[in-house]
Amino acid sequence: MLPPGSTIGIIGGGQLGRMLAMAAARLGYRTLVLEPHADCPAAQVANAQIAAAYDDPRALAELAARSDVVTYEFENVPVEAAARLARDVAVLPPPLALEVAQDRLTEKDFINGRGIRTADYRAIDSDADLAAALAAFGGRGVLKTRRLGYDGKGQRVFRGGEAVTAGAHAAMGGVPLILESLVAFDCEISVIAARAADGSVAAYDPARNVHRDGILHTSTLPAGVSEATAAAARQAAVSLLDALGYVGVIGVEFFVLPDGSLVANEIAPRVHNSGHWTEAACVVSQFEQHVRAVAGLPLGDPRRHSDCVMQNLIGDDVLSVSDLAREPDVLVHLYGKAEARPGRKMGHFTRLTGSFAG
Repeated sequence: MLPPGSTIGIIGGGQLGRMLAMAAARLGYRTLVLEPHADCPAAQVANAQIAAAYDDPRALAELAARSDVVTYEFENVPVEAAARLARDVAVLPPPLALEVAQDRLTEKDFINGRGIRTADYRAIDSDADLAAALAAFGGRGVLKTRRLGYDGKGQRVFRGGEAVTAGAHAAMGGVPLILESLVAFDCEISVIAARAADGSVAAYDPARNVHRDGILHTSTLPAGVSEATAAAARQAAVSLLDALGYVGVIGVEFFVLPDGSLVANEIAPRVHNSGHWTEAACVVSQFEQHVRAVAGLPLGDPRRHSDCVMQNLIGDDVLSVSDLAREPDVLVHLYGKAEARPGRKMGHFTRLTGSFAG
């Protein structure tokens, strides 16, 4: 166990790093953020910042020297940088989790390898590959970049009838792609789960997620799924954590089919937007849970004490904060970003909707 006063290095200075730094401070830990942009959300609350690129050798050496453990707040940390760090300091979750999550093809293969169902998928490296895969999927599917896409970016949806014109692959950047079959689902849910170094696991209740324009809009508890479906989602998350030798918090997204069965969509090896509700509706939030795991503390109880709805504040939504502040049972969290832009997450709020004695 890291004693209070130890330093947790955080790669990435966004809002997730900000909330991790806040949780670490409550437990008596110091935080050091590696992030190229000054005055980033995480640096506003951390003890110190190294302003450098994520793969800068000197910055990585300094981060390792000044940290007792290093974690990260986003999954596009260069794997090579994480592996280099791991030679000198513990990096949690392990770099293997980054390697799996950064490539959608590798990710799908890994999930299927644990006996967990995903949508059908094909690797796409040319227009001919795309035409053949669409034919196999009845003309319908979601074409995605294998790397770096998020919040609906780097995607094209085929709903049937669209011809594959010359240059379709090039129009997506000419990078490796994946076509995933469309899934007829009732709803989307996600499970936030944590694993400690001793193998113990704590999984939160699944949240029902609604997206707008590819960006998470709301997460609602309870999710309105059967206990069998919820249990299957939690078990799938535990299976993935164990397979990765994981330490920390992970987010696993699922489609729920009409019969209650699950199709895994993707994994996020970090704290997750759909787990922000835990900040208001649980004694131990996902952020504290992650800090506990990487610092070697016992995991906290993941039970929620309240039903709730978490909603993201996107762009000019942040102007509603004064109205939200007047409401009872609403927790507002702003991220310290100076400029509101369309599609930019500026904060979130969680509205408690009733007590829950589960």
